[in-house]
Amino acid sequence: MTNPILTGSLLVALLAAAPAAYSQSRAPDSTFVRENYTKLERQVAMRDGVKLHTVIYVPKDASAATPYPFLMQRTPYSAGPYGEDKYRRRGPGPSQELSREKYIFVHQDVRGRYLSEGQFEEMTPALAPNQPASAKPPHDESTDTYDTIEWLLQNIAGNNGRVGLIGISYPGFYASAALPNAHPALKAVSPQAPVTDEFMGDDARHKGAFFLLDNFGFLNYFDVPRSQPVAEYKELFKFETKDAYKFFLELGPLKNANGTKYFNNRGRIWNEYLEHENYDVYWQTRNIRPALTGVKPAVLVVGGWFDAEDLFGALNTYKAIEKQNPGATNHLVMGPWTHGAWARPDWSTFGPLRFGSNTAQTFRETLETPFFNFYLKDKGTFNPAEATVFNTGTNEWKTYPAWPPAPAEPRTVYFQESGRLAFTSPTTTPKPTQYVSDPAKPVPYTSGVHGERNNEYMIEDQRFAAKRSDVLTFHTETLPQDLTLAGPLTADLFVSTSGTDADFIVKVIDEQPDGTQRLVRAEVMRGRFRNSFEKPEPFKPNEPTKVTYELPDVLHTFKQGHRLMVQMQSTWFPLVDRNPQQFVPIATADAKDFKKATIKLYHDAQHPSAVRMQVLP
Repeated sequence: MTNPILTGSLLVALLAAAPAAYSQSRAPDSTFVRENYTKLERQVAMRDGVKLHTVIYVPKDASAATPYPFLMQRTPYSAGPYGEDKYRRRGPGPSQELSREKYIFVHQDVRGRYLSEGQFEEMTPALAPNQPASAKPPHDESTDTYDTIEWLLQNIAGNNGRVGLIGISYPGFYASAALPNAHPALKAVSPQAPVTDEFMGDDARHKGAFFLLDNFGFLNYFDVPRSQPVAEYKELFKFETKDAYKFFLELGPLKNANGTKYFNNRGRIWNEYLEHENYDVYWQTRNIRPALTGVKPAVLVVGGWFDAEDLFGALNTYKAIEKQNPGATNHLVMGPWTHGAWARPDWSTFGPLRFGSNTAQTFRETLETPFFNFYLKDKGTFNPAEATVFNTGTNEWKTYPAWPPAPAEPRTVYFQESGRLAFTSPTTTPKPTQYVSDPAKPVPYTSGVHGERNNEYMIEDQRFAAKRSDVLTFHTETLPQDLTLAGPLTADLFVSTSGTDADFIVKVIDEQPDGTQRLVRAEVMRGRFRNSFEKPEPFKPNEPTKVTYELPDVLHTFKQGHRLMVQMQSTWFPLVDRNPQQFVPIATADAKDFKKATIKLYHDAQHPSAVRMQVLP
């Protein structure tokens, strides 16, 4: 796909999902693949009779005397190229390092996608925890993985009886989903940027707010219906733009995306996303976290601090496994990466940032490859810290026995009058700071004109936003010493709106001596969900109301001489869809429903708006 708007979401997802297709920009090594691997394609029957298309690359020297473990990836993004005579140009594993190590690499089209039979389900709900994987139908991704492993063990000669599973993005979800009731042969699993909870923080919505830009482009390809297995999907509609902000503003209310030029009610997942505006059973059953119990394989969770899609998923998959599985082997790696960037040949820089080393290669050579070698081949050792995490303020790797690190202590920075932040709570009663939020003139999520998502928005200089009257900016005095934040951030806002609903975007920023306002972390909260994601409530106009929500974790040192800055706004467009600022169903709202609103942030002794954080001593 070459549609410009897809580059930031669809193409990244596709490439991240099949890293063998892009993880090396070296000369094509198809000769290596052909000389060292035999390619097989099989239709593997699941317990309900549905057959899943499975591509297998077997080392040519595999035998009873020289057995190899399986390393599998299950994907909705194609296990191709198809045909036993058509080999991958690179790989056939997820990295050159693992390919040269040699495994029996398995790529499988999940149920209902590409050449596999069956009906595809978005984020297939997991069976109840007490439902054994060996039971008869119903099925889920754990049972499909179980059945595939059983078939592989019995039908592919030269295996050593062990299986590993890896995946980035959506394939990361399938890796996570294999953990409950795992097959005994599944010994090592690495969910990388795994889609985990699409309502709370991954891909579809963040705290209820719909991520318009990404999903419009992604689902144009991914949501194409099919009547039978296919080797290729076409787009639902032709679309390209050089100015996404202008396009989506002119598109108007969200319901117009279902016009005849666009989805036209052909996108089942698109319609499901919009139909389920609250955290109902649809979303709750697609949250994999509660199912992550009884985890027996070793787990290596990987994520990127600059991942615009599944930062939430990596952090919260690790946390769920840790909380629900005392004693499990569970490691976390968080690097200075965008979505799947750890699989790229070189990740020494990102935008204006310089990391001082190839962080992707370091990860693959010191963590990923040793992880699978140790648990699947008994080769070498694997004794990393519980958490290996990159400090985005100092450009150095840090290791901790837990995440968030136990030494971190809670501190709170409070909003004050005259745009100040301080670590002491306000004692006076100043007037609230206010702005007018106009859905017709939303705050752009990035500066400049972009036809696709600007991946660098997660580290972008926020001076373009600070100039606007509908963005509030607060900052501390110059820091007398380094300040290191480690873990989640929590926004405690006392706000009011002249309307009956509003979005709130809080951005934590590193203001540098040269004036650069580098974004460190930002997150949106749809205000109607401030008390319950299941049962939204309107605001009472002009009545101070508390809104509390969590921003994803950070490890960032604000250096001496810098300032800690926080911005607040109510639009973040077109990354996030526009809130009409009236308590109406947004998916069916008309243009007339979108109203200006006066938003007030209170920061007095009775309403101490603040950001809570964890600070390392």
